[in-house]
Amino acid sequence: MTLSRRTFLATGLAAGSVLHAPVVFGQSRPKVVVIGGGAGGGTAARYLAKDSKGAIDVTLIEANPIYTTCFFSNLYLGGFRDFESLQHGYDGLAASGVTVINDTATAVDRQARTVTLAGGQVLSYDRLVLSPGIDFKDGSVPGWSLADAEVMPHAYKAGPQTQLLKKMVEAMPAGGTFAMVAPPNPYRCPPGPYERISMVAHLLKQSNPTAKILVLDPKDKYSKQALFEEGWQRHYDGMVTWVGPDFGGGSVEVRPAAMEVVVDGEVQKVDVCNVIPGQMAGKIAQIAGVTDDSGWAPVDPASMQSKLDANVWVLGDSSAQGDMPKSAFSANSQAKVAAMAIRGELTGSRTFPAKYSNTCWSLIAPEDGVKVGASYEPTPDKIASVHSFISQTGEDAALRKVTFEESLGWYAGITADIFG
Repeated sequence: MTLSRRTFLATGLAAGSVLHAPVVFGQSRPKVVVIGGGAGGGTAARYLAKDSKGAIDVTLIEANPIYTTCFFSNLYLGGFRDFESLQHGYDGLAASGVTVINDTATAVDRQARTVTLAGGQVLSYDRLVLSPGIDFKDGSVPGWSLADAEVMPHAYKAGPQTQLLKKMVEAMPAGGTFAMVAPPNPYRCPPGPYERISMVAHLLKQSNPTAKILVLDPKDKYSKQALFEEGWQRHYDGMVTWVGPDFGGGSVEVRPAAMEVVVDGEVQKVDVCNVIPGQMAGKIAQIAGVTDDSGWAPVDPASMQSKLDANVWVLGDSSAQGDMPKSAFSANSQAKVAAMAIRGELTGSRTFPAKYSNTCWSLIAPEDGVKVGASYEPTPDKIASVHSFISQTGEDAALRKVTFEESLGWYAGITADIFG
């Protein structure tokens, strides 16, 4: 199905529909606090407020008054989008009845059911939704820490890091080398690093065609690998070299001060180094005590409810749920299921069996778009894929153009769905 902004929103509205019943908490409205204003948290807050018709008091905590989407930020790197097109405010959410507080959650008392903010405010809740995205694992890339992100940016939380990385690529000397240290599984947006390579290659092809790109990867395979490799050969022949674990991609050290990478003991000078470290659930999920030894938060596949606290839901990148990738589409889909479950508990409204979906689009070159996706259902153990699809190598240019245009419709649709 070709996905447009209209069809995306229509699908979402159908998935979120419920039958309403009187509030069961008496005269006072039950309170839901949502931490994180991205694809998971923003969607959950909006659907809770909208579909409860004011029966639930919804508060969204988000540190940034203007949210910059990580999804589609690679297209900014490639010169296909303005930075401002990635930025979204919260006026639409506020207009839908959500109380938006721009602050950072610093503590969660699950026994008292309170959230403490950096500014000192303490909020009580009946249900808590956590959708804080990712944080990075210290020491996952030898020689690199967050303190080095201004020298070797990660750009895996969109914003100033994204702008910094683009400036660095644009300032590369003629014939220079761009290196990426790719992340280990699991991580946000499985095709993301490789779409980024495509976009950096496109940028360099325009202004620095003799530059080289080195991808140092601890994984022996990655999402859409055949599609990306076909695209790199077609559009950027000789520019991109991928080094997997068999050739040292899993044994990498970086030296930010010298702008060097050390691959299996061999030192190489580079001009730009994009380090994407190992990842874990966002910090507040860890502070709240709903993560396990994996660093992620285990959830009930049927509702996204935390397995460690029945009053907490965890969405999107931070959750450990099974087969769904850590993507904006996944988070948006999970948020609608969670919002329905929470409404059911707090207002007695009817709920329906959970169904989830995801699609991840990637741009390889102008109008050369590819995608991968699936539909999912809960099982006793996990959210499981029940039907999947992927673009094929050798597709004609017309189909690839349609796929790219489809992604533009999806971006317009999902940002309207999240932010109102």
